[in-house]
Amino acid sequence: MNIIYIHTHDTGRYIQPYGHNINTPNLMKLAKEGAIFRHAYCAAPTCSPSRSALLTGMAPHSCGMLGLAHLGFKLNEYNQHLVRFLKENGYETVLCGVQHEAKAPDIIGYDIVNDYKISDSTQHDTVCANAAAKYIYDNRDNKKPFFLSFGMYNTHRIFPDNNNKIDSNYVLPPFPIYDTRETREDMASFINSAGIMDRCTGIVLDALKKSKHEEDTTVIFTTDHGIAFPYMKCNLYDTGIGVALIIKCPQNNMKGKALDSLVSHVDIFPTLCDLANLNKPVWLQGKSMLPLIKGEKDEIRKEIFAEVTYHASYEPMRCIRTDRYKLIRSYDVNNRVISVNIDDSPSKEFLIKSGYLETSKSKEMLFDLYLDPLERINVAYEKKYNDVYRKLSASLSNWMIETNDPIIHGKVEKPEGARVFKQNSLSIYDNEYE
Repeated sequence: MNIIYIHTHDTGRYIQPYGHNINTPNLMKLAKEGAIFRHAYCAAPTCSPSRSALLTGMAPHSCGMLGLAHLGFKLNEYNQHLVRFLKENGYETVLCGVQHEAKAPDIIGYDIVNDYKISDSTQHDTVCANAAAKYIYDNRDNKKPFFLSFGMYNTHRIFPDNNNKIDSNYVLPPFPIYDTRETREDMASFINSAGIMDRCTGIVLDALKKSKHEEDTTVIFTTDHGIAFPYMKCNLYDTGIGVALIIKCPQNNMKGKALDSLVSHVDIFPTLCDLANLNKPVWLQGKSMLPLIKGEKDEIRKEIFAEVTYHASYEPMRCIRTDRYKLIRSYDVNNRVISVNIDDSPSKEFLIKSGYLETSKSKEMLFDLYLDPLERINVAYEKKYNDVYRKLSASLSNWMIETNDPIIHGKVEKPEGARVFKQNSLSIYDNEYE
């Protein structure tokens, strides 16, 4: 079985198959040919920790990726990366485009790397999509299974110029961003970026369809975390940890099925092991989604966990989410908004001008998602939720102990050689490092 892993930056669930007015026809087609997971979550709403969790099958604090790879954070053991595991099991491993689990892809150990130092994100993603398509064409008679990772820069900021391709007069900013001309234009630029991402995805999917590999290739589409707007990326609200996940397995007739079970990115590695009939490595913490894909079960887990330790700066948080409830726990001694962990944007500028940085954060937040799906009402201190709070708090603490989370011992120091920004910095472009 071949594997094509298609991944984007900062897309959340803001694509057409999840009901948004964002035209992504290639992803819509993929969803109708495969299975769409309506309640998929990343393990961390920050780039390198999220991707590393997916590709090791472990929580970020377990695999060691507690911050951003380009700032000097790294895995404890790169032999636990999916690429090395598949290589050991006879796969040819190929990277076309972005990776964010190491400072350089050769550290991971891909057999073939096709990435290009192109600053224009549209051109970069298009060139990498064509490289991925060429690999698929060139290997249509190859009997050796392959793992192809196609990583796009879109929909990361800075967005490509919209140039009025998307008319912002008819765009609604993502909740809870206030509707202004500036925030509408910001969202219009995101929608344009999503369209570029979808077109590049289509190049790869068309190549697969025209090759001899479609009937023996599993396709996975996902993103690292929520979109790069305030309250989303680098937050443990569902707007931060909710991700698109579409899987097309040729051996399972799941055409257009929507699955409602809670699933986590850490479940992808064990799922691929089952699909490829490979023995699972001992370090995996996730659960196989194959029973869901086959229709044998309606759910595989009762809860998911997510975390932030470092993004640009230190902002330690942990959470547990069940179908109905979510508990978010902050370990930051400073209960303030960390501006440097929010990507610069017109939406951020609007909020800062409106006093956003003077707002405070709660140490613990409990949300009843059935009654408050937008996570606006903290019920952690309401008496009727005492039992729910105690149960979730105990489950979160037990998980942290079982997975050796270093935050239980106090502040997590950055590794030697890593760089992080000061908590009181406004922007990464101020270059204010600790």
